[in-house]
Amino acid sequence: MTHSATVSRRTFMVMPLALAACYPISEVFRIEGSTMGTTYRVVAIDGARKVAEPEVKAAIEGALAEVNRQMSNWDPSSEISQFNARAGTDPVAVSPALSEIMAAAESVNTASNGKFDTTMGPVIELWGFGAAGSRTRPSDAEVATARSLSGHRNTLKVGGGALQKRQPKAQVYLAAIGKGYGADRVGRALEELGMTDYMVEIGGDLYVSGRNPDGVPWQIGIETPAANMLDVLKVVSVTDLGLASSGDYRNYFEEEGQRFSHLIDPTTGRPVTHNTASVTVLAENAMLADAWATAFHVMGKDEGMAVAEERDLAVLFIEREQNGNDMPFSLTASSAFDALTS
Repeated sequence: MTHSATVSRRTFMVMPLALAACYPISEVFRIEGSTMGTTYRVVAIDGARKVAEPEVKAAIEGALAEVNRQMSNWDPSSEISQFNARAGTDPVAVSPALSEIMAAAESVNTASNGKFDTTMGPVIELWGFGAAGSRTRPSDAEVATARSLSGHRNTLKVGGGALQKRQPKAQVYLAAIGKGYGADRVGRALEELGMTDYMVEIGGDLYVSGRNPDGVPWQIGIETPAANMLDVLKVVSVTDLGLASSGDYRNYFEEEGQRFSHLIDPTTGRPVTHNTASVTVLAENAMLADAWATAFHVMGKDEGMAVAEERDLAVLFIEREQNGNDMPFSLTASSAFDALTS
């Protein structure tokens, strides 16, 4: 699905959870593992004590394996890799799961005025943030060429249970939406086992349902966006929501005194230059939270807040302060974010 070079942009930390008297007869499962080039963590509460841990683990791993078979850009046999390998421009029937994620990607692309785009692979590779290539500033001509091979509206058609390339070299990369979708799919698998209280986290993208083992909404820590520390800047109390963060403070390179973030604006083909260090989004599922976190971070606070308020989206912007204050960051939340976390 994705590679470790991309994982670092995810900034959620789950606060320590304590076993609680609110579920005196419940079984609390805590299962961890590796997937999609990163790690996953699941906390699931079996109030009726109807399932055993091996069954829970099998359901989790089965859901993750299926997502990888459909959407991994690192597995040449996956459904999306096979689509990318095709040279033709005829419509290709895809699985309901891939159709679902691509429809969501298209909707966020449209709603964000192109700031979220799953076809930016050539540009990402050019800047050295993909699977190969060195991190160095490309020429204007190279950027223009890469952009001509990218752009959702120019290279891809989605709908009717099919994907269609508008140009033969079009490629789809799902790293900025896939981990969120994976968290949602694991949540569905847990619900099929009868569980309604759980937290699923994949590489920092989360879906939380019901209550935590203390019998209260899940307490999620938002990481301080600084590469030299591992600390929590803010804690939010949420339930029945997807959560995702996008940060620029670990995945970047510097050249001739200039900093180049891995967050690339699809409308320019260049890394963003604003002061937004991190963005956190709450949404109805982790898939949308994942995609919107990237879109809002590319926009930055000024443009992003206007879109968030217009569309009633829950987003928290963390900005770098450059005025010498003791507090190096400022936090700005949309009205929807405040309403969901107050």
